[in-house]
Amino acid sequence: MIKFRALMLAILCASLMACSSKKADLIVFNAKIYTVNDSFEIVEAMAIKDGKILALGSSQDIKLTYPGEEEIDAQGRAVYPGFIDSHAHFFNYAESLNNANLTEAKSWGEVLERLQEFAKTQPEGWLTGRGWDQNDWPDKKFPTKQKLDELFPDRPVLLTRIDGHAAIANQKALNEAGVTKAYELTGGEFITENGKLTGVLIDNAVDVVAKKSTAIGKEKMVSLLKQAQRNCFEVGLTTIVDCGLDYEAVEGIEKLQSNNDLKMRFYVMLSDSEKNFDYLVKRGAIKTDRLNVRSFKVYADGALGSRGACLLHPYSDMPSKKGFLLSDLSHFEKVAKKLNEHNFQMCTHAIGDSANRAILKIYNQVLGADNDKRWRIEHAQVVNQNDFGLFGSAKIVPSVQPTHATSDMYWAEDRLGKDRVKGAYAYKQLLQQNGWIALGTDFPVEQISPMLTFYAATARKDANDFPKNGYQMENALTAQETLKGMTIWGAKANFEEKEKGSLEVGKFADFVIMENDLMNADAKQILQNKVIKTYVNGEKVYERSAISKNKK
Repeated sequence: MIKFRALMLAILCASLMACSSKKADLIVFNAKIYTVNDSFEIVEAMAIKDGKILALGSSQDIKLTYPGEEEIDAQGRAVYPGFIDSHAHFFNYAESLNNANLTEAKSWGEVLERLQEFAKTQPEGWLTGRGWDQNDWPDKKFPTKQKLDELFPDRPVLLTRIDGHAAIANQKALNEAGVTKAYELTGGEFITENGKLTGVLIDNAVDVVAKKSTAIGKEKMVSLLKQAQRNCFEVGLTTIVDCGLDYEAVEGIEKLQSNNDLKMRFYVMLSDSEKNFDYLVKRGAIKTDRLNVRSFKVYADGALGSRGACLLHPYSDMPSKKGFLLSDLSHFEKVAKKLNEHNFQMCTHAIGDSANRAILKIYNQVLGADNDKRWRIEHAQVVNQNDFGLFGSAKIVPSVQPTHATSDMYWAEDRLGKDRVKGAYAYKQLLQQNGWIALGTDFPVEQISPMLTFYAATARKDANDFPKNGYQMENALTAQETLKGMTIWGAKANFEEKEKGSLEVGKFADFVIMENDLMNADAKQILQNKVIKTYVNGEKVYERSAISKNKK
């Protein structure tokens, strides 16, 4: 009788366990899962259902309680929340895949050689390219259009600098744009020598010529966007903040997402223009699981590399220049008041210390201290020591790109001088203002890899281990701060911290399985680290190599 009762009790317990268990779509176990929750907890396993995280815990408990339709043995590898790039140009990156690649060219001569090879594959229409940087050449002066005119007298050529804030055009392209001589232009400049156009265009002058270039066809553009998405998934990016699109591009994203052609999540900043503002006011903020549109990208000034950044004092290596604002101060004041009234987020590109000061003062005047508007300064690249507190006083979010520090460190002091440069790329000092910071790449200005972001933020070195002791290491971030900046703080900057950015119950199952553990890796392991798998909404969107997997 006792044995019978024990048997019945065992059957009852098994029955109750079966009833209480929940079927999961996917189980990840035998892993080192960095949840990036408030306590930065690490667990072994997680269960996923309907694109969201169902439970986290030990491998034994998760497998026992949540039988999975599919199970992945992570073989002890590290798992992180899907990486968020808080400042990028996804559409521009896609377009760049159709351009001549001029990045890391070591001279103007190499640029010309690459362009001639590219022209063989593109025999008609405009020749476009991107990525040259005169700071990487023996002769660091801007090039002229002379050789372009000789090589391509009958084809318009437009080659954009790495930062997108300068370009060089040949005479044919200038003619197409109706530019026969230099003229005054707010927020831009046509560079001349001895009164003649050199072909070099700065900031708004680039747009004068670029708007005449041949547009990419719709079918081709869709193909390029899908290719760009594949490249992003390959490096573990699951959310992209695309900075500065027109509303037509947003409608294009919506259509591609509805057709399941784009599975990437996007946080879109609309470009600062009346048509975009009128559109969003009429329609209202857009929010779906994969698309969030509630912010505007505003440009205060240009770039440091092309001396378009607006400085309080002249450039140390060119005392005749201080840079310039791209619009009058009254414009920024008007935009700030308008966006605040409609509860939209203002995100302003500010590189120079004068531009940062001007925008930060406007933000503080409009917002005041008690707000949760999360207005952002994009780049916050050079900040006067007296102005860092203006971030904290109005809770302004610094949105920075760590690889800018390691790309610019070779010449930044030449531009700024040894004292002023201390306030440049000051990520730790910016972090301390509010206790958090958003990290991105600014691709295609930089490479898309989050591993480069992680390494630049923590080691403050380039891929060749230079400088030996790191660049201005007082502003290096810790590994934990950097991971947060690439995940949960990036989500917070987008008002999305309750749905993504960490691996917690109820949040989207966006995650990556990595070859090496970033939190315990040396320089070589970080730089060579590869994504094994990328998941968005519990769906595998990229796989590098097979991991032990059991289908049930």
